[in-house]
Amino acid sequence: MKEASLSLREQMGNLLCCVVVEESTVAIKERFGKFEEVLEPGLHCIPWVTGDRLAGHLSLRLQQLDVRCETKTKDNVFVNVVASIQYRALADKASDAFYKLSNTKSQIQAYVFDVIRASVPKLNLDDTFEQKNDIARAVEQELEKAMSAYGYEIVQTLIVDIEPDEHVKRAMNEINAAARLRVAATEKAEAEKILQIKRAEGEAESKYLSGLGIARQRQAIVDGLRDSVLGFSVNVPGTTAKDVMDMVLVTQYFDTMREIGAASKSSAVFIPHGPGAVRDVATQIRDGLLQASHHQTHE
Repeated sequence: MKEASLSLREQMGNLLCCVVVEESTVAIKERFGKFEEVLEPGLHCIPWVTGDRLAGHLSLRLQQLDVRCETKTKDNVFVNVVASIQYRALADKASDAFYKLSNTKSQIQAYVFDVIRASVPKLNLDDTFEQKNDIARAVEQELEKAMSAYGYEIVQTLIVDIEPDEHVKRAMNEINAAARLRVAATEKAEAEKILQIKRAEGEAESKYLSGLGIARQRQAIVDGLRDSVLGFSVNVPGTTAKDVMDMVLVTQYFDTMREIGAASKSSAVFIPHGPGAVRDVATQIRDGLLQASHHQTHE
């Protein structure tokens, strides 16, 4: 509908020898088929009786062209490179832009293909992703140099996407996943190693402290028995330390037997019992205590 209205407007303008040029647009005026001038936005009079006519309009707005180019990298991977070209016609070179190119988009696309297919095959796939800004800069420089002669300005060139083959992308994802799993396994093994070391250090410290506790307990028992023997010998004349020791050990022996029998869930315990057995137990305990006391004295 808009194109039809513009066509009708142009026809009416030709009949009335008037034409309207819209904003951000210029018109090309010819006289007897030869370029005459560039008409700026506004109302213009074109007397057709003198051979003047309006050849066409040229937009000065910023335009964008997306170009998809398939090429191969240095490591033989096919990729689709998508380049976005932003360009516009120059007002002071409107005649060149209007007359020198019949299909602007096809011309730009040809230059983009040429630069991308000359740049990407020099790079490996990973380098292509890392250096896409360099590829975009190379495309922009080549387009700027070529299209300026035709009255066009290249405003910006972007490499918006690099798409490898689907199988290649799947393989890249698998490689990345395997590398991450390897790092995770290494970190997990290192953590387990640290836990085992800390656990071993804790067990060693626990055993050391337990040994200190047992040693102090035995020392306290020896000290208590010694004090008891000395006190009994002083208070009961005529008794020797051996007599007191035998009596204490026998008393402890019977106390132990009473505790075993009084326990509600005790298992059956068979121990030798009799006067000779008591004497043997007393002898063994006394010898052990004397050895502990002797060892403490030397320390």
